[in-house]
Amino acid sequence: MAETMTAWVVRRPGPMHGEPLERVRLPVPAPAPGEVLVKVEVCAVCRTDLHLAEGDLPPKRPDTVPGHEVVGRVVAQGAGAERVPIGARVGVAWLHSTCGECRYCLRGSENLCPNAAYTGWDVNGGYAEYVTALEDYVYELPGDMPAEQLAPLLCAGIIGYRALARAGLPPGGRLGVYGFGASAHLVAQVAIAQGAAVHVLTRSRQARRLALELGAASAGEAYDPPPEPLDAAILFAPVGDLVPVALKALDKGGTLAVAGIHLTDIPSLNYEEHLFYERTLRSVTANTREDGRAFLKLATREPLSVTTAPYDFADADRALTDLAADRVTGAAVLRVSG
Repeated sequence: MAETMTAWVVRRPGPMHGEPLERVRLPVPAPAPGEVLVKVEVCAVCRTDLHLAEGDLPPKRPDTVPGHEVVGRVVAQGAGAERVPIGARVGVAWLHSTCGECRYCLRGSENLCPNAAYTGWDVNGGYAEYVTALEDYVYELPGDMPAEQLAPLLCAGIIGYRALARAGLPPGGRLGVYGFGASAHLVAQVAIAQGAAVHVLTRSRQARRLALELGAASAGEAYDPPPEPLDAAILFAPVGDLVPVALKALDKGGTLAVAGIHLTDIPSLNYEEHLFYERTLRSVTANTREDGRAFLKLATREPLSVTTAPYDFADADRALTDLAADRVTGAAVLRVSG
């Protein structure tokens, strides 16, 4: 195994045109007790990585390696790590660790743990040739599916799955999806498979075309009203201006779930217009491991159509630049190693 590796770090947070990412050589990390060392095959590119690079999500540490949708193979084990064998294909996702002792963890809400740590934010992530992870927080993945198809499931898919649950969509209901990137194009398929009528609202012409190809009932501009009132909606676009738009589109008793970790300011809401008739506004915060296990079981049993845009590892900065400019349809994926 090499003693050093290539990685990308957030050196100077700021707009992508200012080149906040830098390609560097780092020591290959040694797995600590309870950890495994993973040789990275691919790492999907998440909008959270973009928020970190541009400074919307304040870095927790200098020179952080982003990336939390990692597919790779276990190549070494730390002391006490025995559950996941050498050679196993695993996924390393956003949730790196929780305390397991607070009232949130004890009641099954580990996504709210105040002592949680996150991959690619608190600890180095997958924009690197190797990454370490606690074996209790990695997901074992099938070895016969393309890595590029699996990677977006690890955040885009899992967070979309939790957002759908938070939205409270009734059976056969009408779901609005605002923004149609990596997460939205996966959760829309889950909802359609469950019998929902899905209405996609997004500014991207290519995304609207993809939505219709995947079975959406309609696809319109982000600020346009859907063709019928919505029982539930999920906001994936990090645009606070869309919150009142989506709330207004809800039918009586409807729920809007906001799925992003970062959102621009929400303008003033009018109680009668946006919230009356028992409309509900909810946030979505990370996910539990049980969310991940449930979604991955569903997604690998009946594989979803995962639309990806592959990038060479050397072009990680270009992938984030394209994401910032809405030039990515589906999920961008970095090919790190063969």
